[in-house]
Amino acid sequence: MSNVNDGSVTATRIPVDIARPDRVLGPLTARQTAILAALGMVLYGGYWIVRPLMPPLAYVVMVVPVAGVVTAVAVGTREGIGLDRFWLAALAHARTPKRRVHAPEGVSALPDIVNKRLARAAGPTPAAVRMPYDGVGPAGTVDLRAHGQAALATCSTVNFDLRSGSEQQGLISAFARWLNSLTGPAQLLVRCHRTGLAPLADRLHHHAPALPHPALEQAARAHADYLAQLAAGGDLLTRQIVLIAREEPLSRRTRPGAGGGRAAQRVQEAARALAPAEISVTPLDAVQTADLISAACNPDSPTPPVGAAAEGDEA
Repeated sequence: MSNVNDGSVTATRIPVDIARPDRVLGPLTARQTAILAALGMVLYGGYWIVRPLMPPLAYVVMVVPVAGVVTAVAVGTREGIGLDRFWLAALAHARTPKRRVHAPEGVSALPDIVNKRLARAAGPTPAAVRMPYDGVGPAGTVDLRAHGQAALATCSTVNFDLRSGSEQQGLISAFARWLNSLTGPAQLLVRCHRTGLAPLADRLHHHAPALPHPALEQAARAHADYLAQLAAGGDLLTRQIVLIAREEPLSRRTRPGAGGGRAAQRVQEAARALAPAEISVTPLDAVQTADLISAACNPDSPTPPVGAAAEGDEA
């Protein structure tokens, strides 16, 4: 068996930011250039306005802090996002209601019978939550309104550390081929949620008598008792990897729901492309997609283990 750290693994350079905007003027992007150009025009216009009233040196001293702050905002970044967009997003977040409830008919105000002091202590009235999608189609695609259509699928994991160097290189090459074949936005979401082992333990107890040997039946029952003990010991967390393929609308005049078939096709293409990397991609239908969205909105509810839903469907 070859060593995991043998020399058969070749180095692969990955760009730090593959979505980085193009540079149009030296290290500046078009957005940064526009901001700095607007700043220069405003400062130059201000100089001509205050020139009869203020010496040039005093004007320079006055505008240097302003120019420095605007330049820092235009050129600086935080977590890969320009400071101007970051601050706009922070401002939008600060103005967004923090308490939201599911109320399609709207949130009514408190009745007049409630004491005003108690109403002030309760804080602002919660706002009605508005989900960023219009629903799930029959094929399992999610309508994201102006952002197009999205198809979801679950992905299996791969034990990477126990592979040899050549095997690791093969997995990386297969995954890289899928990345290079992407024709639209794609996301790999790793979500952590609660899980319940009781249904899996019940399945083991139910199918244990059908095993061909008494020793296997005894082992299955022992494992089921172990799973039941784990489930009773506290909250268990598990991870789920979700692949989201989004198909953007071609234009604003695109009819609603267009692109759903292409998004589902891209999930199928991902399943074929990731098979050499030993990653199983399972597309989600309409019911499974709706259940996943519901679980994401209500993370306190436990998610059944993989296989429990399939057995219920077969029954």
